[in-house]
Amino acid sequence: MSNPVDADIVKRVENLRDNLHRHNYRYYVLDDPEISDGEYDSMMRELIRLETAHPGLLSPDSPTRRVGAPPLEKFETVDHSIPMLSLDNAFSDSDIIDFDRRIKKILKHDDKIIYTAEPKLDGIAVELVYEDGKLGRASTRGDGVRGELITSNVRTIRSVPILLQKNKTIKVPAILEVRGEVFLGKEGFRQLNEERLRQKQAPFANPRNAAAGSLRQLDSKITAKRPLEIFFYGIGIIEGPVTQSHWETLRALQLLGFRINPHIRPRISLEEVLEYYQELKENRSMLPYDIDGMVVKVDRVSSQQRLGTTSRSPRWAIAYKFKAMQETTRIEDIKIQVGRTGVLTPVARLMPVIVGGAMVSRATLHNEDEIEKKGIRIGDAVLVQRAGDVIPEVVKVIVSKRTGTETAFVMPKRCPVCDSFVTRARDESATRCINSTCPAQVKERIKHFTSKGAFDIDGLGDKLVEQLVDRGLLSSYADIFQLEEEQLIHLQRMGTKSARNLLLAIERSKKVTLSRFVYALGIRHVGEHVAGILADKYRIFESLSNASTDDLKSIEGIGPVLAESLPKFFKQNENRVTISRILDFGVQVVHHNFEKRDVLDGKIFVLTGTLVTMTRSEARNLIKMAGGNVARSVTRNTDYLVVGESPGSKLDLARERHIEIIDEAVLKRLISKS
Repeated sequence: MSNPVDADIVKRVENLRDNLHRHNYRYYVLDDPEISDGEYDSMMRELIRLETAHPGLLSPDSPTRRVGAPPLEKFETVDHSIPMLSLDNAFSDSDIIDFDRRIKKILKHDDKIIYTAEPKLDGIAVELVYEDGKLGRASTRGDGVRGELITSNVRTIRSVPILLQKNKTIKVPAILEVRGEVFLGKEGFRQLNEERLRQKQAPFANPRNAAAGSLRQLDSKITAKRPLEIFFYGIGIIEGPVTQSHWETLRALQLLGFRINPHIRPRISLEEVLEYYQELKENRSMLPYDIDGMVVKVDRVSSQQRLGTTSRSPRWAIAYKFKAMQETTRIEDIKIQVGRTGVLTPVARLMPVIVGGAMVSRATLHNEDEIEKKGIRIGDAVLVQRAGDVIPEVVKVIVSKRTGTETAFVMPKRCPVCDSFVTRARDESATRCINSTCPAQVKERIKHFTSKGAFDIDGLGDKLVEQLVDRGLLSSYADIFQLEEEQLIHLQRMGTKSARNLLLAIERSKKVTLSRFVYALGIRHVGEHVAGILADKYRIFESLSNASTDDLKSIEGIGPVLAESLPKFFKQNENRVTISRILDFGVQVVHHNFEKRDVLDGKIFVLTGTLVTMTRSEARNLIKMAGGNVARSVTRNTDYLVVGESPGSKLDLARERHIEIIDEAVLKRLISKS
């Protein structure tokens, strides 16, 4: 048994932690430091020394824990309580005026709408969840519904509060979901790339890519070395005081210790919104970080609630984007890329040029009609831009720079991959390869099938898919489920361990939701959003596969083109055979709400510690499917605490409140009861 730590040392450790948290808040949130960097560093060194000498005093909430945690094998996924929706875009003043008009129409009044506007950072959206004032978990936005757990990485960001500030103005909420944008400032990005060059590593293309790569490091010690920053801009669920306006929410967040953008323009009229946009546009180069526009939000919370959301975006907010940055370069060649539906897409190979901080060497030309419309020739000098500061595109040909050596592009009559004939329907601009077994199509279909929004098979990346197709081991996505270890171990960069891990991942993927399954099939016009609509409507696969065109047309969000094409897809023999093979191999298609059983009948579960036989996400899904509910904190209403390895403070609280404590084995028995 270890000797008790002297009370004076305990008190000193607590005092150092409190002071360091407070100084972090003053430095990063208030921009009003009270001490020098040297004094801060001295306090931190003393705390590290004391915690090292007395390991029993270590706490996950200590400022010293920002240095990183042991590396992860992979990121777990987690569902957002409230979806993190994307924003509709505006590109002109008239778009913003129309936005204002729509809001007034929905709210049914002509009074002036009050807005709050802020710079739109070009970063990575994240969600942080606090329980009783302590940072519990952090996740990426992901697809808006589900993100990746990156808690250890987010803890390394100095401007992220580990403990919320206590003050007399606002009570710390029991549960608080807060959303922010992680980014790299211009100076931090410059220093990071200089360091990478010194270490003979490739520099990052732009700050956004660098921020994204830093957040997705399995080793958080690497993240800790990156100068990441964050501004917070909104909330999800809150169990605590509620504000009446968006600006009040942001001010409350600031009081709790969250850093908000100092350039927010609160409670302004439509006219002032338009003026602020011009101001931001003129001054964007002087900001210490990249922005690609402005976000405009209806300020009053009650109005936001009345306006609601579409399936994709809130009706009460919009992003007013800056015009894309443009540069001049030359088209060196035009190559054909064959997609999963057989579409031949001409892609311009450009003389590399930096556009908006990113190196651009390729740009899609979309189709034959687009090339003809813009008059594009191989060898042309062209103006290129990154649409939305992201996707490279050719804006126009600079005809005055032609030399006479340019050559016209001709769409091939045969597929450049499989040499099959190509065709173009009269009512379409797309040219297609008619051979469904074309290796290029097969590869792209399988890549789509295994992608994150679909079956999400860990370890089955693009390069491995290409190997498997080239070796004749995969000719359709159904073949994935009959791969064997002996076939895999002879592939490049594959050994026995990697092969077994991949087969295990394939096995785990066999239980898939209906929306993911439908999306994975790669049906034309069916993206993740539409797949979700179809899953919610039909709930079981058999009903969806037998749906008529008239049935589909009656569904809000389903257009006539899809209503025609979906039944055709399911009637094609080749597709029916492939789907039948997938199901025969043991794939189970479930609807996340439909398969719910009432075994647990509304019982409330809380999870703590590391689970061994399943991930947290899997445990939550199993509980929900059996009729139970999963909460994040232990309360008097909690029925069960599920304990894994290295449980946290929730275990002590459960014992105090005489809540039943169970392990994974007991949980599985409860779920399996019928």
